[in-house]
Amino acid sequence: MTLLAHSYWPENSPPQRRWTALLREFCAYGWEFDVVTPVAHFPVGKRELPADLAGRAFRRQKGQFTELIRRVPYLPHGNSHLARLLDQCFSAAMSVPLGLLTRRPDVVIATAPSLPILAAGYLLARLRGVPLIVEMRDAWPDLARDSRMVRGRVKSVVEMAVEFVQKRADLVVTVTEGFAETLRQRGLKNVKTVSNGLHVDTIPALGSPEPERDVFEALYLGNHGESQRLDVVIRASALVGDAMHLHLVGHGTQSPALEKLAAELGAPVTFHPSLHGQDVMDRYASADTCIVSLRDDWKSFETTVPSKTYEVLALGRHVTAIVKGEAARIIEDADAGDIVPSIPEDVAALWRELAADRSRLVRSDASRQWVKEHADYTQLAEKYMDLISELLGKEPAAHR
Repeated sequence: MTLLAHSYWPENSPPQRRWTALLREFCAYGWEFDVVTPVAHFPVGKRELPADLAGRAFRRQKGQFTELIRRVPYLPHGNSHLARLLDQCFSAAMSVPLGLLTRRPDVVIATAPSLPILAAGYLLARLRGVPLIVEMRDAWPDLARDSRMVRGRVKSVVEMAVEFVQKRADLVVTVTEGFAETLRQRGLKNVKTVSNGLHVDTIPALGSPEPERDVFEALYLGNHGESQRLDVVIRASALVGDAMHLHLVGHGTQSPALEKLAAELGAPVTFHPSLHGQDVMDRYASADTCIVSLRDDWKSFETTVPSKTYEVLALGRHVTAIVKGEAARIIEDADAGDIVPSIPEDVAALWRELAADRSRLVRSDASRQWVKEHADYTQLAEKYMDLISELLGKEPAAHR
C-alpha cells in the first residue's frame, strides 16, 4: 500500500496519531506500507527535530513498525493560511513523482484534510493503475463554505476539486457516520466509516478528582484554531474569575489572538505549549473537567467529532462538551459529562455548578467502556483491512 499524508511520525498531529495507530495493526498482519510524507515540520512550519528523526527529502526512512517512509521537501511557513496552503501544494506535487518510485502498491490511500494530497493521490493512483481510497477526516468540501473559504453561490475551485476526486475514488472513508450519509445523499456509492479512536490499553483510567478543592480546574488540549472558538471558554473563565483556572494546551492560528483576549479580560488562563507523554497525563490528572469544543455556527460540524474526544472518554474525566450533532450524541451515549451551548455565560454557569457540587465530576467507567466497544483501533484497523480486502476482491484480513 502507498499512503499519502501531509503529517506523519515523528510529528504529533491528528493524521499522525490515527495512522500510527492503524499501521501498528496493519503491519502486525503483515501488510506492507510505503508512507509518502514531508520532512517533519509540524507544527511550527520548519524542522525542529534532528534530521535523522525528521527525515531527509527524497531519502528512505524506517518507520516505527515495518513501514518505509519516503520524505518529500516542504516550504517553511508560519501560521499564515496562505503559506500553509502553498506548503501543502508543494509537498503534494512532490509526492507524485516520489510515489512513482515506491514499490508498486495494491492501493493508494490519500488522507485529508490536506486537500492538495487528494489531488496527488488521484493522480498517483491513475499513473500506477491501482484503486484509490480517499480518507475524509473532515467534512470537505462543506467545511470550505462554512469557513468562508468559499463565498457566494458559485462553487469554488476547491469544492469542485474535492468533489471531483471523491466521485472518482474507488472507496471514500469518513470518520463519522453523519458525513458518510451526507456523501451518500450526494450520490456517492462506495462510502464507509472508520472512526477515529485509540488503543484503549495505552491510556490509563484516571481516578476521580479531589473531593474538595479551592480552585476549579478546566483543561483544553488540542488545536487553537478558528474551528474550536476557544474565545468562548476564555470569556467563560473570566466570568467565573479566581474561583477557577483554565489551562489551554497546544497551538494554532488563533493562539496570539487568544492570548491577547485573555490578557485584556484578566482571565484566569494559562497557555501551555504542546505536551507529550507523561506531561500530558499529569495535566489530565490535574483537571476537574476536560473541554471538547467546536464552533456551533458551521453546519459541517454537526457531522464532526474532534479526535481528542476519544482520549478524554477513555481517561474517564468529566467532559465539558461544547458541541452539537454527532459529537454531542457520543458524549450522551458514553455518559461522559455535560453538553452546553457555545455561550460564555452558559459555560460559566456549568463550571460554577460543578465547582459547587463536585460529586458530578465523579464518573463511572461507562465512557471508557464505550471507547472499547466503538473506537478501539484494534477493531477499527480490522474493519479498515476488511474494506480494503473487499475492494481488492480478497479474503477479509481478519479471517486469514
